Amino acid sequence: MLDLLVFAPHPDDAEIGVGGILARHAALGCRVGVVDLTRGEMGDNGTPEERQGEAAAAARILGLAVRENLGLPDAALELDGETVSRMVAAIRRLRPRLVLAPYWDDPHPDHRAAGLAIAAAVFRAGLRRYAPELPPHRPARIGYYFINTEAAPTVIVDVSDAYDVKEAALLAHRSQFCREPGRVPTPLNDGRFLGRIKARDARWGAAIGAAFGEGLLFREPLAVPDLSALT
Repeated sequence: MLDLLVFAPHPDDAEIGVGGILARHAALGCRVGVVDLTRGEMGDNGTPEERQGEAAAAARILGLAVRENLGLPDAALELDGETVSRMVAAIRRLRPRLVLAPYWDDPHPDHRAAGLAIAAAVFRAGLRRYAPELPPHRPARIGYYFINTEAAPTVIVDVSDAYDVKEAALLAHRSQFCREPGRVPTPLNDGRFLGRIKARDARWGAAIGAAFGEGLLFREPLAVPDLSALT
C-alpha cells in the first residue's frame, strides 16, 4: 500500500510538478511512488533506455518506494478503455491512499488526456464488477498538480526543506534539461525552464510564508474536523 501515488505522463513530469512533495513525504516516512505513463520516446532528446535510467536515478534521490512505467504511447495518450484499464490495474496493485494527476487544462495533449484518464481510473478502480480479477480499491482523494500551466491552487505544501532534493531529482533527467553536445536545443534545456519552475515554486511559497511551495488543486471541498486544523 502506498500513501501517495503520482501519475506522470512522461518520466520527468512528476519531478517538475511535485518533486518537493514526493521528497518531503518520503523523508517523513510515507510510502510514495510514481507511475510514468509513457517512456517519452517522442521527445527530441534521450532514448527510452536513457530516460528509464534517469527516472530510476531520480527515484533514488527522491526516496520513492516504487516507480513504474506503463509503456503507453508517447504523444498519443487518450481517454480510452485500454489506457484507463492499465491505470486501474496499477491503482489496485499499489493501493494508494491519495492519487495526484496532471492538471487537466494543460497545453500538452498528453497532460490533458492523462488528467482525464486518471480521474476515470480512480473511479473505476473502486467498482467491484470492473475487471474483477483484481480486488477493487478506491483512493480517498485525487488531486491535480501543475506542469506547464497553473490555476489557483486549493492547497500549497511547504517544500522548502526538500527543495534541494527536488532540484537534484530534476537534474537527474540530464537528457531533458541539460544542453550538452549532441543534444537538440529545446525550450526544456535552454537554461531558463528550470528557473521558471523554481520561480513558480518560490511564488507559491511566498503565498504561505515559506521559501518554496508546490500547489495542488482539489475539485471537491477538503473536510477538517474543526478550525484548529487550519492554525
